[in-house]
Amino acid sequence: MANPAKLFETIGRRSVAGLDEVGYGAALFGEVLYWLVLGWRYRQPVRFSATFLAMLQFGVGALPIATLLAATIGLMLAIQSLYSLGLFGAEQYAYIGIALSVVREFSPMIMGILIAGRSGSAIAARLATMTINQEVDALLVMGINPIRFLVAPVLIALVLMMPCLAMWANLVSILAAGLYVSGELHQSFAVYVNDTLDVLKSDDVWHGLGKATMFGIIIALVGVVNGSLVQGGAEGVGKVTTRSVVLSVTLIVVADMIMAYLSTR
Repeated sequence: MANPAKLFETIGRRSVAGLDEVGYGAALFGEVLYWLVLGWRYRQPVRFSATFLAMLQFGVGALPIATLLAATIGLMLAIQSLYSLGLFGAEQYAYIGIALSVVREFSPMIMGILIAGRSGSAIAARLATMTINQEVDALLVMGINPIRFLVAPVLIALVLMMPCLAMWANLVSILAAGLYVSGELHQSFAVYVNDTLDVLKSDDVWHGLGKATMFGIIIALVGVVNGSLVQGGAEGVGKVTTRSVVLSVTLIVVADMIMAYLSTR
């Protein structure tokens, strides 16, 4: 039987380590804002060329797989909605659940999980490799702040591109669902679009976009924190990369649940 004192000691140490990582991530976020606002005063502005390159990589580069996932989610919701409501003879109201589910929940969460796996892992692996190869130390020696040089472009790019991807997912999912529902119910696609626009409010759209923005911050900070705390060689890079994806997805789902609960009170 395990020693209870040892068990509680392990729990305490891991809890403290987790809180330490949270504090480190908050400090990184604050420093990014600092360099974004005041970097020009020290002749070290945030590199907007690197930011645009990251936006191209994280956003535009993800469009094909994002479109495929969004269309699949829309079709899945349409199929399940028609089946569930068909038990009560209310198939004509399927558009309500589809529209609200896509805009408020599925689009931001699915895009967050996609970017966490696609780009969050790349951020962690890149920073971990640079840390092991002492490239981050070399930046400090040259008088270049690593947060401004490496972290700020990534964070800004994700904050800007995540809402764009979520909005694109909204359009694709609703379009795919509308085509399926219209065909199954033998109604005009224009009627489906009109009904969807009637049920959706601007607050619903902004709710989803706000979630997507928060998910972008989570993905960037988790990737940077894990990458900068790497230990060991190639094995350490693999561990922090995996941990970054798992932790990002977990935090995205938990944050989505909390925001859904708070927004419905």
